[in-house]
Parts: sequence; C-alpha cells; structure tokens
Amino acid sequence: MELPVAEPGPVRSEGLLLQCPYCDSEAMHKLAQLLLPGLAAVCIDCTTGDLFRKPSVVAVDMRKEMVDYVTQRSETFISDSLIESEASQDEEKEMPEDPFEVVSIFMDDFSSTKRNIIGHVSGWLMSDSREDKIDDFVQEMEMTRFWPLERREAIAEVLLKNVDLKTKYHCPEKYENEQRLADHKAQCSFRPVTCPNDGCRAKVSVRCMTDHDSACLFKILTCEQSCEKRLMRRDMDRHCVTVCPMRPMKCPFGCDSSFPERNLEQHCSEFLQPHLLKVLKAIHKKGFTDEGFKDHALLLEKQDIDGKLGKSREVRSLTNVVKNLEAKMKNGGSS
Repeated sequence: MELPVAEPGPVRSEGLLLQCPYCDSEAMHKLAQLLLPGLAAVCIDCTTGDLFRKPSVVAVDMRKEMVDYVTQRSETFISDSLIESEASQDEEKEMPEDPFEVVSIFMDDFSSTKRNIIGHVSGWLMSDSREDKIDDFVQEMEMTRFWPLERREAIAEVLLKNVDLKTKYHCPEKYENEQRLADHKAQCSFRPVTCPNDGCRAKVSVRCMTDHDSACLFKILTCEQSCEKRLMRRDMDRHCVTVCPMRPMKCPFGCDSSFPERNLEQHCSEFLQPHLLKVLKAIHKKGFTDEGFKDHALLLEKQDIDGKLGKSREVRSLTNVVKNLEAKMKNGGSS
C-alpha cells in the first residue's frame, strides 16, 4: 500500500487568503531522509525477539501509523507551542524550534509506544546490534524502493510547513487572489529552480542556490592544483591524486626535494650529478673515495653519448644505465 502524494499548490488559509506553497527544498529533502531510519527503528523495536514477525512484515502498517501520528502532532504543534510558552516558566521543557528536532521527537515518541518488552530494555536500545539491524533494514527498504524518496518528500513538505514555527524554511506570504499570488511566486525566494550545472538534476530553492552551487558535485571548476584543467567537482580529488601534472611528489632519488610531477624531468636534469653519486655509492659501496666517485660520475657523463643518464626518472633505470656504461668502458668503448 502506497501513501498518497500530495499535489503542491496554493492553499486557502484563514480569511480565504491564498498561501504561497513554496518551501525550502533542501530542508524538505533533509527531513524526508529522517523518515526512513525512523520507520526502520519502529519496525525493528516492535519485532525484536518475535520469531513469527519480521520488520518487513509490519512495515506497511507501521508506516501508515507513523505518518498519521507525526502529521497529527505537527498540525497542532504551533498552537501547542504558543500555549506552552505562555504557561510554562521552565524554558528547558519547551519544545525546540528546529523542525528536524521536532519531527525527530515526534518519531521517537511514536516509536516508544510500539516497542515490545525487549525493546523497552535500555541495554537493547543502546546496543550496537540494534543500530546494525536498523541500518540493514534501511538498506533493504532503499533497495526495494519500499518508500521512495519522492513520496517521503511529499510528507516531509507537509510536516515542514506545520512545524516551521518561525517560517525559516517555508514562505509565509498570503494573498487575496490568484493573480497577486502568481506575481509573488514568480519572484519568491523559496521558489524551486533546477541547478544549472550540466548533469545535476537537483531542484533547489532560489535562496539556497548559492550554497548548493558551492557544493554541487557537477560544478565545473579549475583544478585546485592549478594545472589549468577544468573538471567536475566530483572528479577533483581523483584527478589531483592520480593524473594531475601538478600533484606534488618527492624526488625518486631521495634528495629531499619536492616539486610538481610535471617538473620531474627538469629536476632530474638539474640534479643529475647528486643523483648519479647516490647510485654509484649504492653500486660500488667502498670502491671509491668521495673524489673518486665525483671523477667517475664525470667520466660516465662523457661516455653517455645518447644522454640516457639525464633521461632516467628513477633509481632502477639510472642504475641500469650506469652499469651498461661501465660495461662498455670496461670493454674499451661503446659499441
């Protein structure tokens, strides 16, 4: 059984005024994401220790009951909050104003009424096993599309408007006729717009577009390491770590230098002598004095007609070139 999806549109408020239907789409999406774990917790807690009922068996009934419960609580939230604030002198006992906290409290209250005897045991409620079961059931419901996000968002929109006490996440404007409402909707800061970044399908309230754009994975950006390549934000980390020519690297010969990878050739050319000395000392150990190593390095460079020494980019290749040159020198010249 699927829950009905509410059709957004102008709503007649008190005095026959038409209220703007728009709300913060990011907040609505965030609230919708809370509903599935909330339902999973209810289903897990009310079937714990029951050999004849699984969470999936009770999910349909629990979903309807939970939605009815939180919706009814949300409908009286603002009036109840005003009454409580006037009557109560203890601010700590007042209901929070954050919509996400409020709906979470509603779901926790509903869940507490459905826990069986084992679910009421505090050890179980705090156990890692319970959390793992909730996570697993959330994944199961997502895979089977038991409660699709778009349907949860329709319910979240209603809840958000009902509990948004300070109208931070929905438009409070009301108008006496359709024309004035239409004029307002055309420039309402809560109106939804599609993200302009190619590939992104997100619809975001105009007021949230700057924040969305600053985090949108499809936003085209110049490489963070200044290699001048332009790519999507979602590909930035992989690019910077794997293929960016400006990614930092250490000298492969261990000379304590650090530079962008594209400068490796320049570095190897400029520091050929110290690199060559390191390799010679590793090959010959105590075969030369310090001066002897320097003289031998210069001799090798003179014999290196093809410039292979300067083209070596790591220890193994330079070692091979040195050994080949020494073998040719031992045999009386190059072949």
